[in-house]
Amino acid sequence: MSKTSLLVVNGATATFDCSFGRGCVGLCCQHGEPSVTPAEYERIRDHLPQVLPHLRPEAAKSLESDDFIGAEIKLGNPMVRVVDGWCLFFNEGCVLHKVGALEGNFSKYKPIQCTMFPLEPNGDGSWYVRQWNHEGEQWNDLFCLNPENTTLKAIDTMAPEIAVAETLGPDFSWE
Repeated sequence: MSKTSLLVVNGATATFDCSFGRGCVGLCCQHGEPSVTPAEYERIRDHLPQVLPHLRPEAAKSLESDDFIGAEIKLGNPMVRVVDGWCLFFNEGCVLHKVGALEGNFSKYKPIQCTMFPLEPNGDGSWYVRQWNHEGEQWNDLFCLNPENTTLKAIDTMAPEIAVAETLGPDFSWE
């Protein structure tokens, strides 16, 4: 088990293995509309020239007339738009992840909600790994959240995400 100072309440039992590209087509990005903080918005906007060449043609075209965020609000911030059923930044994986990884930091441009998935703050300084039937999880068709899908411990497979969460501090919340 990985060492972490982050309290993950179900860390001893939670399993997780992102199976994108190994049977999963990116279901968490299908109709995915993460909220974007003002700082995230500026960071993404300022780096759109690096991102645009990697977008799906229909997503890139949509940016000719519209912003990448829409009018809908979630967690107090505007949400990334969906184009043809997928997050605008999805193209055989997360384009923001790919561009950041090329620069040495997978989370550099991703909204924090995407970076942390499926790690969630509890609001009391602790975190939990989203799992079917845990903490009222509603996304019970997303098979990567099924604890029986893998025996790999989330605390190990999510080490990069947990490292990011440790930098956010105990008072972090999505809002």
